[in-house]
Amino acid sequence: MKNKSLYAITGTTGKVGGRVARTLLAANQPVRAVVRDANKGAAWAGRGCEVALAEINGAATPTTAFKGAEGVFVLLPSNFDPEPGFPEARAIIAAVRSALEIARPAKVVCLSTIGAQATETNLLTQLTLMEQALVELPMPITFLRPAWFMENANWDVIPARDDGVIPSFLQPLDKPVPMVATADVGRVAAELLQETWSGRRIVELEGPHRVTPDEIAAIFSKILGRPIRMEAVPHGTWVALFKSQGMKDPMPRIRMLDGFNEGWIEFEGDSIKGEVALETVLRALIEEDGK
Repeated sequence: MKNKSLYAITGTTGKVGGRVARTLLAANQPVRAVVRDANKGAAWAGRGCEVALAEINGAATPTTAFKGAEGVFVLLPSNFDPEPGFPEARAIIAAVRSALEIARPAKVVCLSTIGAQATETNLLTQLTLMEQALVELPMPITFLRPAWFMENANWDVIPARDDGVIPSFLQPLDKPVPMVATADVGRVAAELLQETWSGRRIVELEGPHRVTPDEIAAIFSKILGRPIRMEAVPHGTWVALFKSQGMKDPMPRIRMLDGFNEGWIEFEGDSIKGEVALETVLRALIEEDGK
């Protein structure tokens, strides 16, 4: 295995990072799976990957995991209830930037988000901060900005199946929302890693077509064979509801939802379209829930 063609992939135990790694392996590209848990790394070793253990946080940098790589795929671990000012994200971002500056891979693909250019502070600002920190790195870097993940509908499976009513924070219920399957995100990220480019570029990605909350309910109805409807959750109840669910500071999440609903979380330019339909994702989520 020649180091110059090696791809180091973070987040391989998640849906997106895992798909990136599998797509590269299917293309006969050598992969270094960057994992935090040696037990989870064993599965990737069994697929023929090189495995690197690295804790991507403010206390440790994954420099060794990135060294010798032709391309690196980086993502920010999800944090849905960050502290004010996003200190957790800032620490991880600093660690990733330091590692990339030292390791100097030939190119980087960074998972960002739709609306990373928004000036309103919200939950996705964590990824805005990541773009701002990595944009001046000396190597070519692509920021992949995907739409709302279709897999977020995982939260809808139980209420759809048990109650026939899905609470919706995306409103109004007939407003089309840009969504994308994680399978498309991982596939496109792997394809981008294998390309050659210079400087900074932004690639924005959504699914085959935009979907309204009401259409999501209709697809659930089709799959489950029973009437399913969406019900808008009144905005004035969100703070108390999210706090009752254990959130310490619901405002970043609320402002993110506001951004989608009000239209200021949107693509900056022209998006490319993925291949995976929402129905395919919902069927998989329902099947997984039933296991």
